[in-house]
Amino acid sequence: MSEIIRLEPKAANNCFGCGGANESGMLLTFDLHVDERKTRGKFVLGSRYGGGAGFAHGGIIALLLDEAMGKISKLTEELAVTAELSVEYRMPVPLTEEILVEGWQESEKGRNRFRVGEIKMRQGICWRAEKAASSLSVSGRRHKEFLHDSSCRF
Repeated sequence: MSEIIRLEPKAANNCFGCGGANESGMLLTFDLHVDERKTRGKFVLGSRYGGGAGFAHGGIIALLLDEAMGKISKLTEELAVTAELSVEYRMPVPLTEEILVEGWQESEKGRNRFRVGEIKMRQGICWRAEKAASSLSVSGRRHKEFLHDSSCRF
């Protein structure tokens, strides 16, 4: 039987997607399928996360995919940030149907991890995302430099 680790929101984490400390957040829970090296989460979004025409908002879709792909870092306990995210929106999804969100890593090169995420409904794949170049050098000294870098401040 495959090992499955439940990744629930943590009370000290303020992340909008998966944190338990963000009262406006989504409180997403994923299962990490260790042997398959995949994350999976099942969700019914509801009207709170709606966009135009009664379907899920595209930004929420990107967030779900980013979260699923990011959780792969738990396999190696790496700290990672998204450097690039590309989403192919194939069809809208109703807010009241269950969706399955999956993420996995396809390759790595140096500090970069190349990951893929998909959102599925009973009808098949609705969205596919590729998360390219997730920089993993955000621990220790690099993490402090990242937090104090003033080049992106206004």
